[in-house]
Amino acid sequence: MENQSIDSSLIAPCGMNCGICLAYLRDKNKCPGCNANDAGKSVYRQKCRIRNCGTIKENSSGLCYECDKFPCTRLKQLDKRYRTKYAMSMIENLEQIKNLGMDEFLKNETNKWTCKNCGAIICVHRGYCLNCNEKR
Repeated sequence: MENQSIDSSLIAPCGMNCGICLAYLRDKNKCPGCNANDAGKSVYRQKCRIRNCGTIKENSSGLCYECDKFPCTRLKQLDKRYRTKYAMSMIENLEQIKNLGMDEFLKNETNKWTCKNCGAIICVHRGYCLNCNEKR
């Protein structure tokens, strides 16, 4: 398998990289990512309060870091869960995008989440490559 890259359309308003999400990477019932239209998404993802936040819809980037309340309570809770369970921080992702720019962030994410063994993307929720089972 050749190297894959992560694209900006896969970065959710909360800072989640949908390109490393199990729902996006799996073959069956594949989620198109948080920024795609709602077709194919679970009701939970369609009703996500962060994704549907009015402030995010009004700002130029479509990301939480532009909000006056950043990071809000909801984002802090989500971030804590991901840091604890998956060693990944959405708040850090958003701060990197803000400070380094989207292009540099995407380069870093692609490097961080690309399987060194086969070049596929490593799943954040499993901690290994779904293609060859290589651990992160």
